[in-house]
Amino acid sequence: MRDPLNKKVGDIKPSGIRKFFDIVSEMKDAISLGVGEPDFDTPWHIRDEGIYSLEKGRTFYTSNAGLKELKEEISKYLKRKIDTHYDPTDEIMVTVGGSEGIDAALRAMIDEGDEVLIPQPCYVSYDPCTVLAGGVPVPINLKAENDFRLTKEELEEAITDKTKILILPFPNNPTGAVMEKKDLEAIAEVIIEHDLYVISDEIYSELYYKDDYTSIVQIPGMKERTVYINGFSKAYAMTGWRLGYACAPEKILSQMLKIHQFAIMCAPTTSQYAAIEALKNGDEDVKMMRDAYDQRRRFLLDAFKNMGLSCFEPFGAFYVFPCIKEFGMTSDEFATKFLEEEKVAVVPGTAFGDCGEGYVRISYAYSIENLKIAIGRLDKFVKRLRGQK
Repeated sequence: MRDPLNKKVGDIKPSGIRKFFDIVSEMKDAISLGVGEPDFDTPWHIRDEGIYSLEKGRTFYTSNAGLKELKEEISKYLKRKIDTHYDPTDEIMVTVGGSEGIDAALRAMIDEGDEVLIPQPCYVSYDPCTVLAGGVPVPINLKAENDFRLTKEELEEAITDKTKILILPFPNNPTGAVMEKKDLEAIAEVIIEHDLYVISDEIYSELYYKDDYTSIVQIPGMKERTVYINGFSKAYAMTGWRLGYACAPEKILSQMLKIHQFAIMCAPTTSQYAAIEALKNGDEDVKMMRDAYDQRRRFLLDAFKNMGLSCFEPFGAFYVFPCIKEFGMTSDEFATKFLEEEKVAVVPGTAFGDCGEGYVRISYAYSIENLKIAIGRLDKFVKRLRGQK
């Protein structure tokens, strides 16, 4: 029989995260610090609006681009948060999570052989989505000594005559790294000089632990060459609602909408009504969750300092990325041994790109009680490894 499978799909490796999820799910008394998902329930008033929409029989398709009222609220939210106006009529599209927006943007913009610059470590889907769209992923290995930020020099060095798109994954999963205004201004000069486009994944923008968050679209000359991706999963604890959005110049968004029309039709109707409530009345919920994450972030950094484990200070998302190079083990070996001996799951840094070797990702989207137990086990594990050297 002829091989029924697409070669591109066959060559894509499964996510490096799943292995540890599968093991820990069957291990008694195990603690997982691997899931990038808020441990909070969706705030009640948001859930209630979703329930009400069902009770009112709002179970039909919406327009392809999303409910008009939701797009208007997204526009107001972005004006309020990043002082940037997007026209809800033709510059905003509601998607099935931020991931769909990333995929649609890549497919709408890439021609076969175009190069896409992907700063790593990073979210696992950028590379395979680039390949599936016919592009060539080009990793830019970020460095701990730069706090895992993308520098102007690193960007310049990676550009060729085939480069078309830069994916900007900040605040970052898995490192928690952020890009401040001065960092964005520096790379914007390079982007404009080389006539590149940007897909800016800002799904963690509300989980930012410094003052004055800046988006790349606020830098002069960048809004017109950027696809802005955001959503509701992280900020509002709405992962299962599967709702995100993409904002872009009409020329780009109209082509993304074609892909969305034929592949998806529209985002879930119930989720869209809930999201309207989230944007209208959810700011205090976001602040409460962000404050809780920040407390956990500081707890982990103090714990690492006390046990002598090297870790740069992250100011975004809900991850820390400690260095484990001193133990002479690969990231996969460290994570596997830690899970087997102490029943705590963390994710090898290599799940997020080869330059993640020597690090592990720890999520602090868990209760402080669970974090204290897990860190106690990590402290014992680290002491045991040092004693064996």
